[in-house]
Amino acid sequence: MRAETVPLIAAPAWRYAVIAGLYAYQGLVAGFALTALPNHYAAMGATAAAVGAHVATVGLPWILQPLWGPVVDRFGGFAMGRRRFWVIAALTLSLLALARLLLVEDESVSGLSTVSAVFLVQSAFAALTDTATDGMIIDNVPAERLGTANAITRVGFVCGAALGTALFAWMLPAHGLHASAAALLGIGVFALLLPLIVRERAGDALLSLRSAPAHAHAASETFARLLRRLAASFAGGTTLILLAICFATDYVGALFRLPLTVELIQHRGWEAEALSRFQAVTALVTGTAGALLVGWWTDREGTSRALAILFALCAASHLGAAALLLAADPDWAAMTGPLALGLSTVMPALLFVALAPAVMQASLGPAAATRFALFMASLNMGDVAGSAMAGQVASAVGLPLVGLVAGSAFGLLALLSRLGVARRLGLS
Repeated sequence: MRAETVPLIAAPAWRYAVIAGLYAYQGLVAGFALTALPNHYAAMGATAAAVGAHVATVGLPWILQPLWGPVVDRFGGFAMGRRRFWVIAALTLSLLALARLLLVEDESVSGLSTVSAVFLVQSAFAALTDTATDGMIIDNVPAERLGTANAITRVGFVCGAALGTALFAWMLPAHGLHASAAALLGIGVFALLLPLIVRERAGDALLSLRSAPAHAHAASETFARLLRRLAASFAGGTTLILLAICFATDYVGALFRLPLTVELIQHRGWEAEALSRFQAVTALVTGTAGALLVGWWTDREGTSRALAILFALCAASHLGAAALLLAADPDWAAMTGPLALGLSTVMPALLFVALAPAVMQASLGPAAATRFALFMASLNMGDVAGSAMAGQVASAVGLPLVGLVAGSAFGLLALLSRLGVARRLGLS
């Protein structure tokens, strides 16, 4: 194939196809590991604490994601492309880790810890794939198109998560863990095709472990220099404030969302498969058109205005969910619970579409993958911490109060954005 006919990520169509494909598979795995599996085990009698421990275990490597950043930034001088080499290598390793599910013998509740351990390893390589993909986006997408690019990541992830949730919610009880894992692996092989075909530069090799002189600048960036650049970014506290915002956003959401799903299955009459389908459809409908609209709007209006409005909508949705739980008539409990879950799930997902471009702009530079991974780790740390504490907090104070606290926290973030904190952080 001649150089000028090679599919390149610089071309918008190929760029968005690669982004959508990689994030769709990431979402598929998340739908399996974080929705279908927890609901499946909850239906078999697993406690909220056990389900929360599984979710926290799956999410733990994402907290450590910044450790991959210096690796991707420092060792980028491959003939296959600075970021593309790591995308392909990491995705291949994550598929090999998932293959271990085929050897799990105990599919009962007692075997959940083994399944969690498999996803602990898989998530580590998935975090590397995500780090390399984000670096590729930052390197190759114009700043004025970052909102659209991140909307595509959201659409891909949401579509994949919806498919994974619906498909495996049916497959797990009907065909078991092994058949479900085999299907997940088969789809993963297809997910490798686009990054194999689409290259970062016209002269990049299809497959190679050789170094490339054209990428020598990446190899010359030492770990010490990368760490100095990272440390310098904390000067003035701007980065710390943005990290705190990222953490709080996912923490308060997970603190309410996870125990609500267990409550619906164990005490409000919902079957795991039916709830999984409801979650999948809700996420799919709102996270596709909604994400694209928010991405376009963010590019047009700027992140400061978009964040203020979306934080306010997150506050309203969580307060509304709490009100539904407080006022629920027993005859309507089966319907108000899922509505509360939908309210508390949809808006945080759209909020990320506006937050990610700001984080990417704050990550520009030679250590882009490292800096962006740090922000993503803060988000994931919030999700893991919220999931780990959700069962105990909900048991101690009750679900409605957790929803009220979450809504109040989002309201505070909306107020801070409205008062101009976002502009001082460089998010306008």
